[in-house]
Amino acid sequence: MKKVKAAIIGSGNIGTDLMYKLERSDVIELTAMIGIDPDSDGIARAKERGYTTITNGIDGVIENPDIADIFFDATSAKAHELHAKVLKELNKIVVDLTPAAVGPFFSPAVESIGENTDLENVNMITCGGQATIPIVHAINEVADVTYGEIVATISSLSAGPGTRANIDEFTITTRRGIEEVGGADKGKALIILNPADPPIMMRDTIYCEVKHVDEEKITKAIHDRVEVVKQYVPGYKLKQEPLFDGNVVTVFVEVEGAGDYFPPYAGNLDIMTAAAMRVGEDFARNLIAVS
Repeated sequence: MKKVKAAIIGSGNIGTDLMYKLERSDVIELTAMIGIDPDSDGIARAKERGYTTITNGIDGVIENPDIADIFFDATSAKAHELHAKVLKELNKIVVDLTPAAVGPFFSPAVESIGENTDLENVNMITCGGQATIPIVHAINEVADVTYGEIVATISSLSAGPGTRANIDEFTITTRRGIEEVGGADKGKALIILNPADPPIMMRDTIYCEVKHVDEEKITKAIHDRVEVVKQYVPGYKLKQEPLFDGNVVTVFVEVEGAGDYFPPYAGNLDIMTAAAMRVGEDFARNLIAVS
């Protein structure tokens, strides 16, 4: 099958984990890893695996515009604001793994790119958003969520410099995602970096206030949506059955990573990169269809 060339910008934890996932794609051919630190582990691993490595960041993309048709940006929200402008001028498709929110929000468990060829930059919200917004959306479809709040708890060892630099943007972007993608009238998001040793799995609490309480319908909707997420993140699961207290629904999920780069406790990496790959492959199939 024909494949579409893609490159990763950002050689940190997220970009490196994504590299291993893209190697398994039937429609994407990874060509390059782009960073700003020539001594980063991601650059070293990309070299070992035979990919082109570029260490002068977005300038390297400007110098090599034909290196890829799809770019995955795994840097920071601030950096992506510049990258988005450059890549738009180069007429490239961008899957943004930062909380920059330049393009529309996407969660593959809620919607798909489909045949929408007008999209050129989509935002993957945040790791916490990818883990929780599908559940908020599922509940909203059957119960009308007036308020949705999520708490994402991840191991501090899985949070690299890029993740830490994006903490403020995380809360803002995830809140917006809860409202704009999840469908809640109002949203709130918190993230906790847990220093426990041994490291904990990624765990998320989803708290929804709803207008229409039908425990059977809500529970079924939640279980059905978990199965959708599991299609691309097999380690995604409910920790227990949903809890009901009046008009409040509380859901607890856990994400075990595939261990492609970081150990399985880093489910926050896994759910973000797996979701990004899913969206990138949709873009690739569209490009193949029109080529």
